Amino acid sequence: MDLSNLKPAKGSTKKVKRIGRGQGSGHGGTSTRGHKGAKSRSGYSKKLGYEGGQMSLVRRVPKFGFKNFNRVEYKGINLDVLQQIAEKKDITVITRDVLIESGYVSKSDRIKILGRGELKAKLEITVHAFSATARKAIEELGGVANTI
Repeated sequence: MDLSNLKPAKGSTKKVKRIGRGQGSGHGGTSTRGHKGAKSRSGYSKKLGYEGGQMSLVRRVPKFGFKNFNRVEYKGINLDVLQQIAEKKDITVITRDVLIESGYVSKSDRIKILGRGELKAKLEITVHAFSATARKAIEELGGVANTI
């Protein structure tokens, strides 16, 4: 076997449908678009979600609920994660930049420290928000919980 006799597997390739290349091709004349009407002409596009006059799905499905556009989204980081970071990097001050560098949050995220897990180290933490249990756990060990 060499490069001169390589072929794709049987049935894995199909012939390209060359439309508008004359009657002999079988796809000449109307180029598979049928006769007349908007769909046969260039520039045609149907509206997004149009279902041929049937009530569209967007209009059939009811609206419900409430979306508060003033809501502030926080990225939650638990105490056990902070403990891991402190041990791994051997630090006592954890800021937003440390969490970004560690890959737990992105630059645009607001950060909230949550109370799951156990904290053993005395840490100084500066982020956007703290849960009550997290703040209590940090301050019990003599640490500092600063909000930005």
